[in-house]
Amino acid sequence: MAHPLHHAESSARKFGGKPSDYQAVHDWFDASKEHLAIFTHRALRHHTQGIFEAERVFGLSLTNEAGREIPIRWIGEQHVREDCQGRIPSLADWLGRIQPEPWMANGHIDGPAHEPVGDPRTKWLAEVAEGKTILGLKDWMEARGS
Repeated sequence: MAHPLHHAESSARKFGGKPSDYQAVHDWFDASKEHLAIFTHRALRHHTQGIFEAERVFGLSLTNEAGREIPIRWIGEQHVREDCQGRIPSLADWLGRIQPEPWMANGHIDGPAHEPVGDPRTKWLAEVAEGKTILGLKDWMEARGS
């Protein structure tokens, strides 16, 4: 399938109603094409977790024009199967195939975790400049109980 409209037409054939009954769900599954218009965009939502996320976004079901209540899960499963050669991969199936890059690992936290909000050196430098203290930073902080 190349376009969400084709998925919506397929849904209408399968479940009844008209394509517009299903268009929003299929547009949501393919929204990542806005950022990457090749098949790997599917890693964002074309899996089991994406189908359950669609339920959270659209509710558990929709009622099509024919008056039939259709589970969102069925629509999501249809979409994913049509794009993934008949299977529904898990999120782990996609994530397990990401090629690790150095920037993806070994994160760091800026500054020491124990550093208080606001830098005491700023106030200490101001007092030194104003001639209010001749103490070094460490002694100045100890004298203040910091």
